[in-house]
Amino acid sequence: MTEAVASGATGTGATFWAPVEYTDVAELRGPLIVVRGIGHGGRGVGWDDYASIELESGEVRHGLVLESDRDLAVIQVFEGTAGIRAEGTRVRFAGRPMRVPVGAGWLGRVCDGRGRPLDGGPPVSGASDAAVNGFPLNPTLREPPAEPVLTGISAIDLLTTLVRGQKIAVFSGGGLPHLELAAQIAAQAGSATGSASGSGGGTPFSVVFAAMGLTHADAAAVRDTLEERSAGGGLTLLLNLADDPVIERMLTPRLALTVAEHLAFTLGRHVLVVLADMTAYCEALREVSAARGEIPARRAYPGYLYSDLASLYERCGRVRGRDGSLTVLPVLSMPAGDITHPVPDLTGYITEGQILLTRDVSSYPHIDPLSSLSRMMRAGAGPGRTRPEHVDLAAQILAALSRARQARELAEMAGESALSPVDRRYLALAGAFERDLLAQRRDEFRSLEETFDRAWRVVSVLPRRELSMLPGDVLDANYREGT
Repeated sequence: MTEAVASGATGTGATFWAPVEYTDVAELRGPLIVVRGIGHGGRGVGWDDYASIELESGEVRHGLVLESDRDLAVIQVFEGTAGIRAEGTRVRFAGRPMRVPVGAGWLGRVCDGRGRPLDGGPPVSGASDAAVNGFPLNPTLREPPAEPVLTGISAIDLLTTLVRGQKIAVFSGGGLPHLELAAQIAAQAGSATGSASGSGGGTPFSVVFAAMGLTHADAAAVRDTLEERSAGGGLTLLLNLADDPVIERMLTPRLALTVAEHLAFTLGRHVLVVLADMTAYCEALREVSAARGEIPARRAYPGYLYSDLASLYERCGRVRGRDGSLTVLPVLSMPAGDITHPVPDLTGYITEGQILLTRDVSSYPHIDPLSSLSRMMRAGAGPGRTRPEHVDLAAQILAALSRARQARELAEMAGESALSPVDRRYLALAGAFERDLLAQRRDEFRSLEETFDRAWRVVSVLPRRELSMLPGDVLDANYREGT
């Protein structure tokens, strides 16, 4: 270890310490380095300190302090520890958390999980920088979520409307196209009614897409889907591949949210952050926890998984006096389709609803409307936001689909001959719903008006007397029996 050098800052009386080099590497453990002797450097080394690791060859790697205890510091190395020898390795601590440049320079860029360019452009720069982990938002300055974020996907816009400032998750069974759906939402989403153009009410709209643990083929497909929006300067894409270091996977969503916070709360944009796949992130967290020797909790995930996920999801919201908003859409796969698995289970506790993809629905996007829910939908739908009858129409369709499910179960037990004529109409409605409203191409954008036209055709399969949740004047204007 070399000695620290103190110097007074001219005119301020403050004291700065030159970086201290530590050469006593006690252990290499998976993606972690354990450094000894930190208690004798003239200043403390704290949790989340940014570190530079210089190898014998002159190569420099980077990391963050996971733990600091008396004489030892545990550092997670972004590039991994392959090729590092304890002898001849030098570690420097910056004395502050990792920071990244922020600003509009991120728009239209494609970078890896650490923010390094993948699009052939120069490194991203900004007029200022911000801590990757962000800072807690004063709860007294929070405004409730309000106004819709429209995706151009009928089943979402009609039944589980996204709301600016909300956090809502997509849960997917294994093998279902959750990544394709996430990319389609990112490509089409907008805040203007019926528009994905990127502006609404004079406030620009942007998307930050953070992909974690992708194969090269999936990454190429995501880039192709988002190419038009990225070229238009409305999207930031961060790609962490499956063969990238596991530590980088833990950094990717934090970097995405830091970029998005500045776009939303400083530059005044409406920002949608898509995080896919959060299960890959949690598996990376589990791997690092095991390397640290922590006592495992459920399914070997660390006991702090809930608080770690909350530290990401809770960075969404709206701020009083600011024009922008930050909406978070985590996308995660459920191992073995188990919704009680720790990742979807804890995510469900934190978020304000979920969109469930299931194999029981044969048509893309495979959304199960009866298992999906947006708890904030009323804040983003209705008069002055979408359509006056939106909430009532969505409730009527869900009630009808529930009745259709009961009729289908009865038909399976007793045969269709046991069904009443009305029950058969409900079964016809369920078929019309999946065929005319739910089913949608992967590249198809539907305006809000088209979605409502299709929804009214679906409910018009039922006799008018069955539509008890809709006001009479609304039915007079829109109901066409048998259409």
